Amino acid sequence: MRSIVRRRRQDGHEAHEPAELAALADGSLDDERRVALEARVAASPELADRLAEQQRAVALTRSAAAAVEAPASLRAGVERRRSRPRTRVPGGLVLIGAAAATAAVVIAVGIAVFGSGTSAERFHAALAPTGLAPGAGGEATLTKTSAGWRIELDTAGLPRLDSGRFYQAWLRNPAGVLVPIGTFNEGPKVTLWAGVAPTTFTTVTVTRERADGNQASSGEKVLVGPVDTRG
Repeated sequence: MRSIVRRRRQDGHEAHEPAELAALADGSLDDERRVALEARVAASPELADRLAEQQRAVALTRSAAAAVEAPASLRAGVERRRSRPRTRVPGGLVLIGAAAATAAVVIAVGIAVFGSGTSAERFHAALAPTGLAPGAGGEATLTKTSAGWRIELDTAGLPRLDSGRFYQAWLRNPAGVLVPIGTFNEGPKVTLWAGVAPTTFTTVTVTRERADGNQASSGEKVLVGPVDTRG
């Protein structure tokens, strides 16, 4: 955003530069200046085009901010900038209120996007039914996060289990070691978590269980499938 610079035209009127038009576009311009500027815009196709450009920029910025939530500390910084009457930058330029805040939002969103990463490690598994649930099926998407592996399980054909009965999902390694990754009563969509990598524990299984104090698998598998780690 550039500073507010008022140029004298031949007719003696002042032309408003983009920063003030940006304030009009995002609704932060005070009423007195807004009325005066709107009158000038109505009478000037050039200013009308500039205002439309600023409105598009504001819309894009808000859309980006809605899509990626900036960290709380950065959002607080944006709000502080909004409360300041002006911010000076090198070269003697001045950013006014909303213009400075809009620029800060763009910076904050950019940091959030790059900080979140866009190439998370992700694998898939197709789950086939066993003889205990011949009409069932499912698939799992395993995504690496800082907290562990988030597993989105999508099932079909599994009847609801209640009264102390439930489904238990597991990851199993080639040696047969099982790691529990969550329980549920029915699908179709369930979110599970694992603290072990599917590159090592390469099979997803779902069993029928009962709350009987025994934490080991019942062995009653209803779905099973290998994790495709080929990328």
